[in-house]
Parts: sequence; structure tokens; C-alpha cells
Amino acid sequence: MLILGIAGGTGSGKTTVVNQILNELPADEVGVISQDSYYKENFNMDYDQRSKINFDHPNSIDFGLLVSHLKALKKGEIIEQPIYSFVTHNRTKDTIKTHPRKVLIVEGILVFTNQALRDLFDIKIFVHADSDERLIRRIRRDVAERGRDVAEVLDRYQKTLKPMHQQFIEPGKIYADIIIPNDRYNTVAVDIVRTVISNKL
Repeated sequence: MLILGIAGGTGSGKTTVVNQILNELPADEVGVISQDSYYKENFNMDYDQRSKINFDHPNSIDFGLLVSHLKALKKGEIIEQPIYSFVTHNRTKDTIKTHPRKVLIVEGILVFTNQALRDLFDIKIFVHADSDERLIRRIRRDVAERGRDVAEVLDRYQKTLKPMHQQFIEPGKIYADIIIPNDRYNTVAVDIVRTVISNKL
């Protein structure tokens, strides 16, 4: 199994890069795991308490579970991947049955902050985008898909997103094998990634 780690700031275009890679590979050979599925469960808190959690800090992620799941998949085992709801700020009771694949892509803003997780990545990719562009994309996504209003998104950006990006996410570039500037459709970088994957397979 070949495991790719794809990191980058919120709204940097990680999903776009993942989809570009997926488009060129057989669907039955590639799987994707999102860091977002592994936010810690917070059933002991009410909604107001959960909404105040700093979800851009590494402490919000259950890295232990994510690492154990990846190790299980590498052994050929099937895992029950958690499902996280951004509407309720909590895990749901449901899971997704996830099967081993030849290539596994693990994507998320904080996936380079945990050494045990980084050590499992065969290829590490950092997707970079201008901070203004990332903020615009974040506003559009959170309003359209997560039921937030613009004032709430901007408040969170100022208080947590920007400082956490500077403290934890941007420094992760030093671990990257490949840095993809995603201010535009970057076909060359994605072609290089696909070539590396094909060679390893």
C-alpha cells in the first residue's frame, strides 16, 4: 500500500488536487481518508461548548485512532471510519466501512503535525494558496455547506484559523516532498505526483 499525505491551509485547494489525482487512477485502486473524519468525539459537551472548540489545533484530532486505522489498512484489514458532522460539531453514531487499497490518500490541514502519522506517509504533498484566496474559499464553503454566516466565519478566521495556520500548518511545508502552488490549475505538479504513484505501483 502506498500512502500519500496531502496537507495545506483551509481553502488551499487540497480537495481539488486529490480529485485531479483520482481522475487518472482506477477507482478500485485508490481510497481517500479525510482528517476531518477524525475530530475527537465530544458527546460530553453541549452544542455551545462544542462550537467553541478550536478545531484548527492538533489537539482536536484523534491522531491515535487515525494512525491505528492506517496501520490496520496496511495489514489488509477493513476499518470502520468515523463520520463527523460540522453542523453539530460532533461525530455521528455512524461509520463508513473502509477497505484497503493500493493507494491511500490522507488529506487534511493538520496531517503533518503528528510525527507518527507523518512516518506512515510514503509521499508528502503540501498545497499552497494565497491567504486572501483561502479566506474567500472558506467563506463560500462554510456558508454554502456548513450553515455558517459570514460574520461567524470571519470571527473564527481572526481568532483561530489565521494564528493556527501560522503556528501549525505553514511550518509543515518543511516535511513536504512536493509543494503544489494551487492559485491556479496546476497540471504539471499533479502529473508529477501521478507519475511517482504509477512508478511506485
